[in-house]
Amino acid sequence: MSRRVVSRHRWWCLGTDRVIGSLSMVTKTTSGKSPSASNDSAAPSSEMPSEAAQARRFGKARSAQSTALLEDYVELISDLLGTAGEARPTDVARRFGVSHATAIKTIARLRREGLATSRPYRGVFLTEAGMALAERVRRRHRLVVDLLVAVGVPSDSAEADAEGIEHHVSDTALAAFSAFLGRKDSD
Repeated sequence: MSRRVVSRHRWWCLGTDRVIGSLSMVTKTTSGKSPSASNDSAAPSSEMPSEAAQARRFGKARSAQSTALLEDYVELISDLLGTAGEARPTDVARRFGVSHATAIKTIARLRREGLATSRPYRGVFLTEAGMALAERVRRRHRLVVDLLVAVGVPSDSAEADAEGIEHHVSDTALAAFSAFLGRKDSD
């Protein structure tokens, strides 16, 4: 009986059930036969990670989800300030497709976190910490987009998919992406 072990890595488009990319690689065939002659179905591993390892993974995902919204807001505010010279809550709400009240609530959270300032009847401005975060998120976004394009994802899809991936990818993965693309910077 021949069995091949397959390593699969999948990137999911966050917020949907759509796989945006899948890489499969045959790592070992347990018999002397060629991989094409072996059984094509790989049994899923029945081993679970340790409780501590699994808790660490889920904790990282929860942390990334809680900061993703703030990162998106500072990146957009920075873009608006750079192109239009101002970032009004109305413009932010329209670009995110949310209500004005939702944008105001999130901007208030940015102020509490020390990432932005605002005044009544004026736009929103980023603090030094907010500008640094926006630049960091922008670099991560570009790196993820460039990697997706390099592996064959069309540009439009790569831009859309990077919006979710950029918040959840580890620094280790970013360094690997950067090395794959032949860059010296990783974040």
